[in-house]
Amino acid sequence: MTATATSNPIVLSLRNLRKAFGAVTVLQDIDLEIRAGEVLALLGENGAGKSTLVKILAGFESVTAGELLLHAVAAEGNVRVDAHWQQARAEAEGVILIHQELNLVEQLTVAENIFLGHELTRGPFLDKFTMRRLTREYLAALECDIDPDTPMHTLAVSAKQMVEIAKTQSKQARVLILDEPTAVLTQKESQVLFALIERLRQQGVAIVYISHKLDEIAQIADRITILRDGTLVGHYAAQDLSQDDMARLMVGRELSDLFPPRSSTPDYQQCALRVTRLLVAGTNTPVSFELQRGEILGFAGLVGSGRTALLETVVGLRAAARANTGTLEVADKPVVLRDLATARRHNIAYLTKDRKGSGLLLDKGLVMNFSLFALSNYAGLLIHKKQEEVALAAVVDAFDIRIKDANVLAGNLSGGNQQKLLLAKMLAAKPSVLIFDEPTRGIDIGTKGQIYQFINQLAASGHSIILISSDITEIIGLSDRVAVMYHGDLTGILKDDEIEEHEIMRYATGLKSRQQIPVPIQRAIG
Repeated sequence: MTATATSNPIVLSLRNLRKAFGAVTVLQDIDLEIRAGEVLALLGENGAGKSTLVKILAGFESVTAGELLLHAVAAEGNVRVDAHWQQARAEAEGVILIHQELNLVEQLTVAENIFLGHELTRGPFLDKFTMRRLTREYLAALECDIDPDTPMHTLAVSAKQMVEIAKTQSKQARVLILDEPTAVLTQKESQVLFALIERLRQQGVAIVYISHKLDEIAQIADRITILRDGTLVGHYAAQDLSQDDMARLMVGRELSDLFPPRSSTPDYQQCALRVTRLLVAGTNTPVSFELQRGEILGFAGLVGSGRTALLETVVGLRAAARANTGTLEVADKPVVLRDLATARRHNIAYLTKDRKGSGLLLDKGLVMNFSLFALSNYAGLLIHKKQEEVALAAVVDAFDIRIKDANVLAGNLSGGNQQKLLLAKMLAAKPSVLIFDEPTRGIDIGTKGQIYQFINQLAASGHSIILISSDITEIIGLSDRVAVMYHGDLTGILKDDEIEEHEIMRYATGLKSRQQIPVPIQRAIG
């Protein structure tokens, strides 16, 4: 364990913490100090115990054993608060948690959400004028130009996240805990958040920050605490750890080992999917591309470049700009994919980037979630429950879905295990073409490596894969060719030595384009 000497005063600390749910211990022997004016990054794989730990800090979970100490501002001494530490008490003491899942009331306005539960009054009446004015100020600090009277349900997910962050400015936080706050934010929005974190740090607020994005940790953290399997790996000064060090301490291997070497090359004589002059709604230029058997075709581009819109149009989740625009061929046979069910019948599967919103039924069990996409495999006149259970047990083992109870709800799985369940669900339909949209978003480093192995093995077995990812390292590490999009246009398809970060970014920002110029497939063999 690396020492992290600092003179900043302690605000909240844990000593010999243990947390168990029934007979299952999820945190063991955890010591932690949260200090004013510092950013403490909390790292670990999915299931390492990070979310449980911050829920204890914020009063949403109780302590099974050990001490939780609230350190006084004045000299009257510290107070052991674990016996009476609940969310209301924690918030009153300035310990605020922004959950990974948004905690907003969709039917209320932005201002009403920000002041919900601590509304301002003037005499017996709500002081709506002041709440609107302060809401504008809080949002302006985040460079958000959102009308305080906007109904929450009309906002995009990234805007909702900024509102969630703005709420904390009305609560006088001493400790601000952020659990994956940038998962739905653009790079620009993330930088605005980091500027706010720096201002709060300068004001003496203690920040606890959870993220799987190691570049963010390197940018903003003062200290790093790493958990593995519910135990403490160590506390470190951020300046002492490289991103490779962080990954190695989390999962026990080097970051460079994440991407497996390809054991086969695509069959460039067999076209698995051909898209010809497809016009996506809201764009002006038709898009054409081919996907070969056994190929991993990466789709790169900045947020808003149109990658998801294109592939959702291909599989029938969105209508094309005009009826009968463009043609699709699967294995050289013309098809019309009017919806996802039709795509499935033509052996195409689409893994959504929104696993919680549209990928899984979070309030249902694992069996139903796994078998739903390919229910005909387990149904005759009746559904064969035993067959479903046997199949689920096999994929739990094959995909290393880490569960302690087979009856757990999908919503109670960690993000990485949810993603592996979603992947298993896709593959149950035995597709030949798979489209992965942000397959590792919000996933820890260790589970990323497992998913990369799965993708590599699928390509080696002859599956054809389209990979949409905002992680350029992921695109470079996995793809045989890379299609780059800019404002709805396919600006280029790169291969061989062209697949490197700077070249991809030139096409992604519109600096270069060879739009509509075909790339000879045979040359891609190299």
